[in-house]
Amino acid sequence: MSEPEPHAPAASETEPTEKRHPALIATAVALPVALVVGVIAAAAIANRSPAKEDVGLGPVEAPAAQSSECTTLMSDLPESLGDYTRAQLRDPAPEATAAWQPAEGDPVVMRCGLPRPPEFDQASPLSVVDGVQWFEISGAAQGIEASTWYAVDRGVYVAVTVPNGSGPTPLQDASAAVSKALPPQPLDPAPISNP
Repeated sequence: MSEPEPHAPAASETEPTEKRHPALIATAVALPVALVVGVIAAAAIANRSPAKEDVGLGPVEAPAAQSSECTTLMSDLPESLGDYTRAQLRDPAPEATAAWQPAEGDPVVMRCGLPRPPEFDQASPLSVVDGVQWFEISGAAQGIEASTWYAVDRGVYVAVTVPNGSGPTPLQDASAAVSKALPPQPLDPAPISNP
């Protein structure tokens, strides 16, 4: 009787098998999924924060817009007023004018060199914010959801239009800029008209 030939091991029995660790497999699956989720999240954020458009402002009477006071003020304005960030103005932009935009909604607008507001007289109530005396004209009578505040003690009239509901910070930051750039001057209200 002949002896059986020795059995040759199969190739798979002689070579070590590569076993992948479960964590490596999970990572290989998770990375592409995370990349897709990241792209979707970035697209959603981009859609929520669209690029801000330039702010278009119409011309208004501003006889002192080219004054040295307005040049000084406009050259050193802050990049933000509260939650509002400095905006580009659409051409043709009025002189001595700046705007700040929120994430959504209407901008805060500053104009320098305006004439004395006709409503500002010796009986007008004033608000003092960070040392600057302001006279407020509400837009409610004209159906405008904003107030315009006039700095009335700086040698030139500076107007800051603030949307309703924006809180006190934009006017406070505007006051700081006005106070830094322009020294206080005596008030010049109109006389009280007799009825």
